[in-house]
Amino acid sequence: MSNPSDLDLLAELGVSIAPKKQAKRTPQEARIIAGFEEINAFVDEHGRPPCHGENRDIFERLYAVRLDRVCALTHHHDLLVDLDKHGLLEGDIECEQAQADEEMDDAALLAQLGVSELADDDIRSLKNVKLRSEVRAAEEIARQNVCDDFEQFKPLFLQVQNDLDTGLRETREVVKDVGFLKADIEKGYFFILGGQIAYVAEVGEEFKAPNGSSDARLRVIYSNGTESNLLLRSLQRALYKDEAGRRITDPVAGPLFGKDQNEGDIESGTIYVLQSLSDYPEIAENREVLHKIGVTGSPVETRIANASTQATFLFSDVKIVATYKLANINRTKLENLLHRFFSAARLDIQIDDRFGRPVKPREWFLVPLGVIDEVVNRIQDGTITDFSYNPATASLERIVESK
Repeated sequence: MSNPSDLDLLAELGVSIAPKKQAKRTPQEARIIAGFEEINAFVDEHGRPPCHGENRDIFERLYAVRLDRVCALTHHHDLLVDLDKHGLLEGDIECEQAQADEEMDDAALLAQLGVSELADDDIRSLKNVKLRSEVRAAEEIARQNVCDDFEQFKPLFLQVQNDLDTGLRETREVVKDVGFLKADIEKGYFFILGGQIAYVAEVGEEFKAPNGSSDARLRVIYSNGTESNLLLRSLQRALYKDEAGRRITDPVAGPLFGKDQNEGDIESGTIYVLQSLSDYPEIAENREVLHKIGVTGSPVETRIANASTQATFLFSDVKIVATYKLANINRTKLENLLHRFFSAARLDIQIDDRFGRPVKPREWFLVPLGVIDEVVNRIQDGTITDFSYNPATASLERIVESK
């Protein structure tokens, strides 16, 4: 007689050896379980259940809405009881509740996240729901606090905006895997994110992320007076996903000046500085410091012909006091830059033309000739972005960058 096998022994003992069939979940049950597991993940991370309140971020408030529905729909509790490791289904949730958010209902909360409105018997829909890794990145970007020392950074944002307006800086589209890497995010760099200019004020110590790649904690200041303490990779991902996200280039003379003039190059422009010979009292009193600054592609003598008949020359003859020959320049951008730089010193005057109609010339500035000469030199060597013009002292002042 052969020895009985293990299966035979189990059969004699009345032990069933047929594998138990896993209960098949309906799509709705699978969504409910997935939603509850995300609430559990929040509690694991924060040590408390999600709560309502205007002072809570949008993701916590959404989880609180979902938890309320789970507790209210008791016929689903059997499905979740084995997963309820924090006792959330008991409904006895201790949380420092903020004032209930009366202005934003559940549908509005979901709409902000791009999630379709849920039906009464559906606790959680996975349609259009972001992955948890994406949610964490979005949470970091959205978690902005008031920047207490924003006054130190405000001049930087004003200067960058001025540089963009004048063409001294430009914006570049951020395209994933096409010339934009983590190495392109460094201290002192500017970006456009969520419609705001973002300035990387600090870069922390580099460390290894769980996936083995390098990362670092950043301090990012925004032009709306807020700041965030987010990871470098989170900023990188946010710039990829923001269709309007842009990198702001460093200020360079390139958009205004071409390469050094070589033999055979054709002079493409001239900066000219004029002095008015008008006997109009306000002009005569300030004649020594009142100058018209312009850029022309034609000879200056041709440009000022018939000056006495033109409003831009104050209906008066003028004298050329300085010219700067340039090659390979963008004349419009250069003239715009000069006018914007001296805008605080623009002459505010209104005169009548020969038909008695009032006109306001816009290209005359109360600036000493020596300062104009210094500005042109600084535009050429690229250091103009370090200075601003102070009309009170009639001199250039270095812009102090916050450390």
